Amino acid sequence: TLRISGSRRAAVFAALLLFLSPRFLGHSFNNIKDVSFATAMIMGVYYITVFLQEFPKVRRSTMIMLTISIAFAMAVRIPGILLIPYFALFGLVYLFRQYQENRLQKKNIQGKKKIRVNIPKEQTISYLFGKMLKYGLGISIAAYVLMVLMWPYAIEGPIAHVKEAFTGMSQFATGIRQNFEGSMLWSDALPWYYTPKYILLTIPIAVILGVLIYPFVGGLKKENRFTTFIVYFSFIFPVFWIVYTNANVYGGWRHSLFVYLPIVVAAGLGFNALVEFVKNKYVKITLTILPFIILLLPLTHVIKNHPYEYVYFNEMAGGVKGAYGDYELDYYYHSTREASEWIIANAEKSGLQTGNKIIVSTWQPASVSYYFRKDTNRFQVGFARWYERGNSDWDYAIFVITGITPDLQKSKYFPPKNTIHTINVDGKPICLILKRTDKSDLIGNDFKEKKEYDSALVYLNKALALEPANEAAILNIIEIYFSINQLEKAKIHIDKLLALEPRNEAGNLFLMNYYIYKNQADKALQICDFIKTINFKNPQAYLMASNIYMSSGNLRAAETELLSLIDIGRVDDQVVQLLLKIYQSQGLNERTSYKKLYQILAESFKKQGQEDLFYEYQQAAERM
Repeated sequence: TLRISGSRRAAVFAALLLFLSPRFLGHSFNNIKDVSFATAMIMGVYYITVFLQEFPKVRRSTMIMLTISIAFAMAVRIPGILLIPYFALFGLVYLFRQYQENRLQKKNIQGKKKIRVNIPKEQTISYLFGKMLKYGLGISIAAYVLMVLMWPYAIEGPIAHVKEAFTGMSQFATGIRQNFEGSMLWSDALPWYYTPKYILLTIPIAVILGVLIYPFVGGLKKENRFTTFIVYFSFIFPVFWIVYTNANVYGGWRHSLFVYLPIVVAAGLGFNALVEFVKNKYVKITLTILPFIILLLPLTHVIKNHPYEYVYFNEMAGGVKGAYGDYELDYYYHSTREASEWIIANAEKSGLQTGNKIIVSTWQPASVSYYFRKDTNRFQVGFARWYERGNSDWDYAIFVITGITPDLQKSKYFPPKNTIHTINVDGKPICLILKRTDKSDLIGNDFKEKKEYDSALVYLNKALALEPANEAAILNIIEIYFSINQLEKAKIHIDKLLALEPRNEAGNLFLMNYYIYKNQADKALQICDFIKTINFKNPQAYLMASNIYMSSGNLRAAETELLSLIDIGRVDDQVVQLLLKIYQSQGLNERTSYKKLYQILAESFKKQGQEDLFYEYQQAAERM
């Protein structure tokens, strides 16, 4: 900021805005990679700017620092290689500006006279381009070599392994469920606006205002246009690229944390330009104080909610209270430390213990086990999923709300009755500590597994009397009633579960099967479609819909359902056999049916970027 504006006030504004950005501040405590990558990227952009300001007489120290910055960024995360095309683009823009200045200079000297104007050699485009190319190639190659030397995997394959890493980083292979806008969505199928919206809802309003102000009060002045382009391109382009490529991102915008530093630079420049724009002394003082006033709410959040600064939403989202249940909060599970320490300090044996130790179960055993590492004589850490917690043996349980459905988070049944302590941010629980006062649900599940259904129902109903929102107990009761063919009793409990949580996936699957058993195919199809809105990757919904269509003779619709499964990567032997059956029912012989299926699989794998499988099935189709 100081380099671009020459103003210490602008630099102070930017530093203040960065420090009082709760998301970035929170990540700086433990997010080693993303924060380090953000630092490396802004270093790279800074030294590219310095290089172009000094060009063509660039100091050796500048070239060394630019080389180190690019290598540092690539070594932290391979997408840091983007600094090289940034360098090339900004260099070309610089040369274009120089070309325009040369033309203007010639025009001013010539006027209406046809005289020859000689531009000094060091200002000619051919000279500058050659020198820029030489410096650019030298710095880029040196940075790449330095990165490879710091990365053992790259040493084994300086080109192939780097390309592999870049591809993997740009499209994460694993999709995970994310709470976004009150729905549990897959990270590889999020709306295009996921990242920009998350940024807008989780950075201070002051930063947004500063970014919007700068172009109108100084950023587009002739002397500032070039640096304005560099700063704004450095954060607009990466976000645009994430949107354009439909990148698999999750955890808010932590994968794009590196775009935030140029955003803060732009905001600092904006507030400084606003102060310089006015002439009145008192208005200047007021505008200088303005960012400090607007930042009072983020400051309050930081003070009140340490160490959960990163669980922050701005006023547009209604703060954490407004975002609760609609967006991810403690997705890094920071709160497991405080929860573990609370149990260590307060847990007592209740007499329900199976053994000599107090069992603490959680969905996040890696972090919880670490915090109990010095208390293994008293405690044993176990694993339990939220929706199956009643089926596991535990005395205390720690559950961060990440992964719990939005419907349940916002229901009157949450937190459950046996919650004895919560970790809160702005009055909203981000982590629950449960204490077991009864093991009827566990005993009932054990009887169910042994198919002693009468005994199981006694204990499971007792568990429900104690905790009406015990999903595990409800699901076990439904399963038992299906097993003993008492469908109407099963339906009663399905309705209870869906009243508690309308988008409960398991509950809707049971409802789908209930309608199948009752020969109500139309209602079953409606539930199939509804399940796809809950989880479009659920194979049972597609398979059931396909079977219903096949039973009614609608082979084309049945095929469409199975092809949808292939498109989402849920193909297995059952899907293959059903498709072959459909094709043969449509009049194709066995050989032609296999050929058609292999062609479909080849095209699907090609779309998914699985080149090996694409070639395998393409060749198989050609052999048929």
